Amino acid sequence: MRSPRLAAALLALGLAACSPPAEERPPLPPENMTRDPEVPAPVAVPEAVTEMREQILVQARKGSLSGLSRLARNNPGFISNLDGSPDREYWDLMRRIGIDPNLKLRALFDLPAGVREVDGETWYVWPDLAAKNASDLIPEKLSFKDRKRLKDLVGEDGITRIRAGEAYPGMRTAISEDGRWVYFVLGLDGED
Repeated sequence: MRSPRLAAALLALGLAACSPPAEERPPLPPENMTRDPEVPAPVAVPEAVTEMREQILVQARKGSLSGLSRLARNNPGFISNLDGSPDREYWDLMRRIGIDPNLKLRALFDLPAGVREVDGETWYVWPDLAAKNASDLIPEKLSFKDRKRLKDLVGEDGITRIRAGEAYPGMRTAISEDGRWVYFVLGLDGED
């Protein structure tokens, strides 16, 4: 009586012997065909962007608004708010009303990144949904999974604003392809 291992080995050898040569076999499907179509392929982030992301996260993990402010000042044109308040002053205010910029940044960088072209420059945007054009952000144009993510990120009020034609109204950050921190804007948040 043969052992199950020997039988399996013989079967494999027999199948291999019956298989056509490699050049006659049909090609295997590309890897992306086995991916879940609901999950977008991860964005390849350039090294300069990764380096800036890590610098930001170092300060955010420390809980340092001063460190974040220094980084912001060292990035020309950086925007933290739409009323022109100094970054540190604005972030202090946010913290006093219960929104910790450091925690928000850490949460953002845990989300997937998206890519957006702005004036001939590539920006890497967190979360990826914030990189979409307003017309592509309407929930009916999104996968079921992205609809849920959008609702979790901006809540019903945010979705109402998107349906009214506004761009992504939630918290978001972006780093340009050359590693410049472009913005960190605290918008609506489905949790707050």
